[in-house]
Amino acid sequence: MPDAAVPDAVQQTVRDLVDVSPVLGELGERFAAAGFQAHLVGGSVRDALLAAGAGAPRVPGDLDVTTDARPEQTLELLRGWAGSTWNQGIAFGTVGAEVRGVRLEITTFRADRYDRESRNPEVAWGSSLVDDLVRRDFTVNAMAVSLGPDRTVTDPFGGLGDLLARRLRTPGTPADSFADDPLRMLRAVRFVAQLGLTPDDEVVEAMTGMAGELARITPERVQTELSKTLLQDSPRAALELFVETGLADVVLPELGALRMEIDEHHQHKDVYTHSLTVLDQAIARERELAAAGEDVESPDLVLRLAALLHDLGKPATRRHEARGRVSFHHHEVVGAKLVRKRLTALRYPKDVVEAVARLTFLHLRFHGYGRGEWTDSAVRRYVTDAGDLLPRLHTLVRSDCTTRNKRRAATLAATYESLEKRIAELSEAEDLARVRPDLDGNAIMELLGIGPGREVGEAWRYLKELRLERGPLDRDEAEAELLAWWATRGT
Repeated sequence: MPDAAVPDAVQQTVRDLVDVSPVLGELGERFAAAGFQAHLVGGSVRDALLAAGAGAPRVPGDLDVTTDARPEQTLELLRGWAGSTWNQGIAFGTVGAEVRGVRLEITTFRADRYDRESRNPEVAWGSSLVDDLVRRDFTVNAMAVSLGPDRTVTDPFGGLGDLLARRLRTPGTPADSFADDPLRMLRAVRFVAQLGLTPDDEVVEAMTGMAGELARITPERVQTELSKTLLQDSPRAALELFVETGLADVVLPELGALRMEIDEHHQHKDVYTHSLTVLDQAIARERELAAAGEDVESPDLVLRLAALLHDLGKPATRRHEARGRVSFHHHEVVGAKLVRKRLTALRYPKDVVEAVARLTFLHLRFHGYGRGEWTDSAVRRYVTDAGDLLPRLHTLVRSDCTTRNKRRAATLAATYESLEKRIAELSEAEDLARVRPDLDGNAIMELLGIGPGREVGEAWRYLKELRLERGPLDRDEAEAELLAWWATRGT
């Protein structure tokens, strides 16, 4: 919708939105008094309009502003008014400022050119607002609101109409936009989840044909976009676009490889569909627990990565058995290794990598529980091996049941409830959260008459295994067991 066609009602809504933040009004006055333009722009406008449509007129906390003032002129205009400023992005025309708790990024009009080998622009100042807007990623981010007295909306590429229609388009051709910056293809994926937008056919076609260009993007930036997508309320449609366009083949090829791998445990089309359903169910359970006041992280990146990737080892372990059956023996072991390798390559923090790999490794262990045949020792080991990941493991295992057979689903749920009840009962009698030997290192050295060294560690591990196997021992029993073990060593 060109700016001339912006309805009066929308113009008034925008005025109201800007007036909610006195900081924006003051900023506009300062720049206008000095003879410069200032416009609220990009995602700030988009999100403000969405909030207004939801009946909550507010300006987002972090605001993007564009201006015809050069960076050094912007700094001068902010002097004495902003609480603080920073200029790490000044080479790209951006000055940051904080004013009474409001964070601003003020950028000079740009008309950049890209070398199309990296995603680094050759910075060039633009001469008009439209020059600046045309270089933005999508039409819904190419709208601006004047901070001058008139508060007019500038929408040269129909972003408002696209926002209302939940449509994702680029200001220019998608091919040119993605050639300039291939990361925009992953942003398109994210906006499907974050904003509920549907890409135009031309956008999807360009993403599919240019997926290989993602190789120009650093793993850190890819990881950031993938994580933002997973942390949205409903990422499934976005992940389907990610796989269908071939973008996943470039940055997470193991995900696409799950397609058409028949899963013998569940009556589903393929492991890929099963994995997306597990993710849906894990998100739903995560929200239920959070709403019930449970101490859970929400949204939980570790849980969501584990739900999506827990069966990553199935393609590599697929075996055809007698009578048409298919097996995936030890896919949890192979999957944990693949998860660790891929998430490390995507530069996820080490603690995230290890947590997701551990959940992948443990997600099948529950199926050995049968109808409750596990000994107390097995329950202790389950809890100890999961450690602080146990609540997430509970959610993952429950979410991994995607069978359409209601009787089987009910049986699996009841069986897992039985396991959780046993864990709770043992936890009341023992400190399952911190299983430790009944003798500490000092007691071990004193009883055996040895100093610090390797043998103390071996004795500690022996006592811990004994603790897991038999539960807590009293002091005399623990000492007798340790002395008996020590005697068998011939020391």
